[in-house]
Amino acid sequence: MALSTASNFARPDDAFRAIVEAHRGLSDEQSADFDAALVLILANHIGDIDVLHEAIALAKRRVIDAQQQQQQQQQ
Repeated sequence: MALSTASNFARPDDAFRAIVEAHRGLSDEQSADFDAALVLILANHIGDIDVLHEAIALAKRRVIDAQQQQQQQQQ
C-alpha cells in the first residue's frame, strides 16, 4: 500500500474541525498526549510499516520546511 496524501474525506473541513474540537478544553500537555495517542491509534489501523515510514518522513519534512519558511519571513 502506498501513502495516500490526497484527501480521502468527502468533507475534509469536517475532519479538520473534529480534530480541532477534540483539543478543546485540554491543557497543552493533554493536547500533546492526545495527538500522540491519535497518531498511534491511526498508525496501528494502517498496519503497514512502509507506509508509516513514508508518513513519518513526509511529516518531518513538512515541519522542517514550515520552520524554514517562518525563519525566512522573520528576516
